[in-house]
Amino acid sequence: MYLGKVIGTCVATTKVDGLKGVRLLVVQPMNRSWEPVGERQIAADTVQAGPGDRVFLVGSNEAAAAFRPALVPVDAAIVGHVDSVDIEEEK
Repeated sequence: MYLGKVIGTCVATTKVDGLKGVRLLVVQPMNRSWEPVGERQIAADTVQAGPGDRVFLVGSNEAAAAFRPALVPVDAAIVGHVDSVDIEEEK
């Protein structure tokens, strides 16, 4: 699981059956301090996120499993909105 920020949308006129009706969003992965890390990616949306939303995502097999019982070919899936991240530093 990792953090990201939705920065745009992706339109696909043709999709596999399991992804019909699923929104595709452009996400910038972020670290715990909400600084961009890595490359932007396209993620399948399961929680009705939108541009500007802070989200958490899953990748690989977990991303495909987010659409059970269908098993769809996705590399990333948005599975939640992030309200806050609280980190207690070690002393």
